[in-house]
Amino acid sequence: MLQFYVGLKSFVGPLWEQARARIDRVLSRRREEEGQTTAEYALVILAAAAVAVVLIAWARSSGKLPAFFDKIIDDISGNA
Repeated sequence: MLQFYVGLKSFVGPLWEQARARIDRVLSRRREEEGQTTAEYALVILAAAAVAVVLIAWARSSGKLPAFFDKIIDDISGNA
């Protein structure tokens, strides 16, 4: 029985160590990607904010923004 246990341990031990090393590599890679994902979200938010600023600047300079809000208020007051 002892020989069986020793043989089983010598067979399973290296497989266990390989699996453990592989799991450690995957987890460390995932931790690195978490920071990358956060940076990507930040860049998307900055790009969206830049587009919003450009649209607001265009709407102010074209005079369409006050007309837009006037139309909305007139529609709301007409329906009430």
